[in-house]
Amino acid sequence: MSPEILLLGIGNILLRDEGVGVHAVNTINERYTFEPEIDIIDGGTKGLDLLPLFEGRKRVLIVDAVDWSNKPGSISILRNGEIPARLHSKLSVHHIGLGEVLLAAQMLNIMPEEICLVGIQPLSLDTGIDMTPEVSSKMDELIRVVIDILKDWGVKCLKR
Repeated sequence: MSPEILLLGIGNILLRDEGVGVHAVNTINERYTFEPEIDIIDGGTKGLDLLPLFEGRKRVLIVDAVDWSNKPGSISILRNGEIPARLHSKLSVHHIGLGEVLLAAQMLNIMPEEICLVGIQPLSLDTGIDMTPEVSSKMDELIRVVIDILKDWGVKCLKR
């Protein structure tokens, strides 16, 4: 049986800031242990292949690059029904998959009780493996936001 909470990083690590969600969850996994146990998954750009990850979950926390039309590095949070409505303007191809996953999860009645998207405004989606300084300098803040949400959900986040 899977843990009730899923921490999911999505994005393409070959497109500079687009990979911030994957980098964030991988860093969190290196820095912390969790009680109760949670699943931490690099969802990459898997689109509908992410759907089975939602089944049986109470809560899902997604970390991603999202075009909020804000200053690069700006962090925002969307919860539950706010998420699909805000992703109608797509930042990248994988957002089509996220919207489809959420719709499919609703249709299949496997939507978690609570879902949260922590997004950070990217600067560059150009080919490259290094994030821009504007986004990479916000990584610790992004991680703090994610950890705070997990704590609000009753998860003990213990530094390694």
